[in-house]
Amino acid sequence: MTLDASALIAVEGADRRVGVLLQRAFERGARVFVPAGALAQVWRRGPRQARLALLLEDPAVSVETLDEKMAKAAGELCGRRGTNDVDVIDASVALTGRRYRSIVLTGDSEDLLRLDPGLEVVGM
Repeated sequence: MTLDASALIAVEGADRRVGVLLQRAFERGARVFVPAGALAQVWRRGPRQARLALLLEDPAVSVETLDEKMAKAAGELCGRRGTNDVDVIDASVALTGRRYRSIVLTGDSEDLLRLDPGLEVVGM
């Protein structure tokens, strides 16, 4: 499962539905991917974001870097799709979901599907 910024905000807000989806994923032994850019969008209060910090400490959770290769791929994806109004962080979320063939938990279903119509998304 890949989480975008909206999903991370839901984790921090103790959203019941997101909690259930994550718990089911963990029970199945699934990995959870957090693109670094999405994390940067929501990380504001440091250690006081206890729920989010706890999620990130789980060994099944991997924060995926936004390195030069990913940054270029995200920009190119936006360019190929003609989506100048879509955030490149959303593109990195879509690329992470595609890379790991994971469901993407998102509040931005429409934008992510514009970037990658075949992406499996669960809207919030």
